[in-house]
Amino acid sequence: MSEVTAWQNRPLEPMYPVIFFDALRVKIREDAVVRNKAVYLALGVQADGRRDILGIWIENTEGAKFWMKVFNELKTRGVGDILIAVTDGLKGMSEALSVVFPSTTLQTCIVHLIRNSLDYAGWKDRKALAAAIRPIYTAVTAEAAAEALDEFEAGPWGEKFPAVVAAWRRAWDRVIPFFAFPPAVRRVIYTTNAIESINSQIRKIIKTRGHFPNDDAATKLIWLALRNITAKWERGPQHWKEAMNQFAILYAERFIRPAA
Repeated sequence: MSEVTAWQNRPLEPMYPVIFFDALRVKIREDAVVRNKAVYLALGVQADGRRDILGIWIENTEGAKFWMKVFNELKTRGVGDILIAVTDGLKGMSEALSVVFPSTTLQTCIVHLIRNSLDYAGWKDRKALAAAIRPIYTAVTAEAAAEALDEFEAGPWGEKFPAVVAAWRRAWDRVIPFFAFPPAVRRVIYTTNAIESINSQIRKIIKTRGHFPNDDAATKLIWLALRNITAKWERGPQHWKEAMNQFAILYAERFIRPAA
């Protein structure tokens, strides 16, 4: 556990172009009851494209108070600036981020939004619905995307699936930052698949455990799993060089050194 604590408290980079946040559910005994607790991970992409798991946090409920604790911990460990935070609608993150890292752009995972939209349709309608949604997230600008969403809403698919329109409109303020970025950056922030893949590998390791006796036991096994997973990492995301050049242009001094 001392190794885990040292890892969780180690100094971090002063600036991360992108950090992905995601959670997986783990059964942990607490107060003589087995609870389905959330284990949150943060996957940071460094300026040179290398990836790093920044920490593990276990919590019963998420919210602004919890995320304030996470962001303040990252700041204490040396993180001065996060350019883009990518997540799938984790509660309270927006409020906490605006306080601790007010310059950070919060971007919702576009792939999650697409998947959630398709969940409203039966199998026979999914392919056609996916094609109807595509003009929204492939639009060149936020204005063009808004027009595409209006056209979808007014068309036959919007009439058949009003819940899909409502889902996109609810998330719209976290969708539109995406359209300000060039294609190279969009490819990096389009999805949280990178961190979901890690969670999938962890689930395979812990699925035979039933439940953990406490938070520490869960943290130790997850940390050991992460150590094995990250040992195989060699390079950053595909297309990173192109994205890195775009980040350098878009963010100028923020990409080189943390905000004051």
